[in-house]
Amino acid sequence: MTHPRYRNYLLLFSSLLFYAWGEAFFVFLMIFSILLNYIGGVLINHFRYNSFLQKAALGVTVIINIVILIYYKYFGFIFEFLNSLGLSTTFDEGSIHLPIGISFFTFQNISYLVDLYRKEVMLQRNPFHLGLYISLFPQLIAGPIVRYHDIAEQIKGRTCDWQMFYSGVTRFTRGLGKKVLIANSLALIADQVFTMPVADIPTPMAWIGIICYSLQIYFDFSGYSDMAIGLGRMFGFNFMENFNYPYISKSIQEFWRRWHISLSSWFRDYVYIPLGGSRVVKVLTYRNLIIVFFLTGLWHGASWNFIVWGLFHGFFLILERLKLKEWLDKVPAFVQHTYTLTIVLVGWVLFRAEDLTYALGYLKALCGFSSGINYKPLIYFDRYTLFMLVLAIVFSMPSRVYLQRLGGNWLRAVELQQSFSAAARSVVIYVLTVGIFILCSIELAKSSYNPFIYFRF
Repeated sequence: MTHPRYRNYLLLFSSLLFYAWGEAFFVFLMIFSILLNYIGGVLINHFRYNSFLQKAALGVTVIINIVILIYYKYFGFIFEFLNSLGLSTTFDEGSIHLPIGISFFTFQNISYLVDLYRKEVMLQRNPFHLGLYISLFPQLIAGPIVRYHDIAEQIKGRTCDWQMFYSGVTRFTRGLGKKVLIANSLALIADQVFTMPVADIPTPMAWIGIICYSLQIYFDFSGYSDMAIGLGRMFGFNFMENFNYPYISKSIQEFWRRWHISLSSWFRDYVYIPLGGSRVVKVLTYRNLIIVFFLTGLWHGASWNFIVWGLFHGFFLILERLKLKEWLDKVPAFVQHTYTLTIVLVGWVLFRAEDLTYALGYLKALCGFSSGINYKPLIYFDRYTLFMLVLAIVFSMPSRVYLQRLGGNWLRAVELQQSFSAAARSVVIYVLTVGIFILCSIELAKSSYNPFIYFRF
């Protein structure tokens, strides 16, 4: 067990080593980012009695962070757009490699600087501690986006006992199972469908493909978040939850309160509210929503598909603010769920398709306007995949809560009467954790198919 005085330094070194293992040269970009934001934070704190210089320090540091993100993530997209306007430019898109996780740690940097400017956090005077916050490896690659004020005290001093470590192990294993057993199984079907020529996709196959992809992206992303939260607990950190059963939502507003919570709350606090939020006249509120969801789409990748996907969600959020939400509140829950899932599924087509032309063709296939007869992807739809699809549907809902409601007071009474129930539950959790880990190990050993969908983030 590392002495508390040195564990942050060991964890920082491990995090940088972890990043260097996957990115090699770009570990120097990470170190530069740490130094940049440490100096920026010092200047913001130093000029706290001079409003102009403090704003200048904040503005310059934030702009440098954004310029770095734009260079690595959006330069190729910008040049492609300029070419489409007839402005002849030459640019080799392959000349710039996208550093993994740059969107996540850039947003963390900005949140630290803005919160420091707002006097919501204290200056971190130790550059190694700030470096640990920026580079902390459990959530570096796939989130959640961690706010500095949420873990500032945990960096300074945290306790990691056996109970918390064990909780982290079980949470990590649960996330690993989501990713390896469920998401990867459904990804095979989704990828087979979305690589077919769109004219060859029959309507039933189109629905199977988008349902599998919708469940894949949820269990993939929430699985990585669970693994990050679990790893964080093993080291004494408590990260925020990032998903809360988004597919049970009854509106798009609710969906975004449940999906990628750390990203949606980041845009709310650092873009939407500073623009005026919903405190301004309605027209400006709708403008703010469009800006936020334009940026939300762009954050996910340098592609028109992502931008249209973001604006698509923003459009329905505006409709719900107009009158649609009032109407939804008056109809049965089944209708609300159907509406929300339909919008979300259509959005995932935009998100997954390689370009807008393919997305439009796929949407036509979903609506029945398809003469395709290619059902070849079904050869991968064996009993194991079908079982994982059923599990995915069950686990995408708070099934435990529903069972407790069905059982009602009788179930709770039985639990209270059985003195050994706590120990029995511990044994069951232990057996399930070990079993899931073994199954994941077997699956990873026998299959080389392990898609990583966050390279564009």
